[in-house]
Amino acid sequence: MRPELISQPITGICSFGRYPICLDLDELKADFGVLGVPFDMGVGFLSGARMGPRRIREASTQYGRGNVGYYDYEADEQMLAAPITIADCGDADVLQGDRDYSFQCIERAVRRIIRAGSIPIVMGGDHSISIPVGRALEEYGKKICVIQFDAHLDWTSHVGPLVQGNGSPMRRMSEMDHIGQMVQIGLRGMGSGKKSDYDDARAYGSKLISARELHSKGVQWVLDQIPDAEAYYITFDIDGYDMPLAPGAASPLPGGITYDESMDMLKAICQTGKVVAMDLVEVAPTYDPTGCTDRLAALTMLQVIAHTGKKLHENDNK
Repeated sequence: MRPELISQPITGICSFGRYPICLDLDELKADFGVLGVPFDMGVGFLSGARMGPRRIREASTQYGRGNVGYYDYEADEQMLAAPITIADCGDADVLQGDRDYSFQCIERAVRRIIRAGSIPIVMGGDHSISIPVGRALEEYGKKICVIQFDAHLDWTSHVGPLVQGNGSPMRRMSEMDHIGQMVQIGLRGMGSGKKSDYDDARAYGSKLISARELHSKGVQWVLDQIPDAEAYYITFDIDGYDMPLAPGAASPLPGGITYDESMDMLKAICQTGKVVAMDLVEVAPTYDPTGCTDRLAALTMLQVIAHTGKKLHENDNK
């Protein structure tokens, strides 16, 4: 008889959270499909976010608990346990140097995850990848409210002829018919956007919330600014966090969101609204030899999956 494996996090194949791997998206059968996007051609200064998915996967293995999930002492409940199902769908087929090819592959992969009945959880890569992710959300056939956590506004119209850079995803999404209201949380500091960009975002109807407003008015006030919507897409730039928490980013800024603030907001969003997609972007491991940024990214993704999965299955035993 084969002995039962202890299966420590340090053993086995390095998939996200040590969850099963499904590279054939036609065979995908899981509540959540995790997709890596190792692409950072949209960056105008410090590159390196293409290495984000590999490092996030590695960090996530320490928190892999399989079907049993984990006990959350603060919430006094078991999280990420069966019947929640998660699959690592590998990486989108990107080609550094060919943005069009890469964006087509990213969009196609996300569409296939949605068509399989799974919720796409995407890890970048720089923030320009949210453009093809946003396009793929057309599959839902409904207006999507975008909730962005970020130090930067990301409403740049263009940089020279470049219109799909990492400073432009929110403006590009505002031009998509299936994208509705937006809430942008954590804005601050130098380089977050031109005044004209802020004026354009306000004219679109986006709710702009600075990190300082979050700190002074509190999490509940921020949550009250989020409109009711049929569906929500969370796009989380790691530089939304305070700089000491996430130094492994291309454009970190001080004064950002704390981990507890983030967890409180994400939990409320996931458990009250219908989250249909998430991406986490801009992790650049080269700039953080401690690995704490990769770990923070993995934990943020796992928390979104945990709380979204809880809502997804809340009526299973009723």
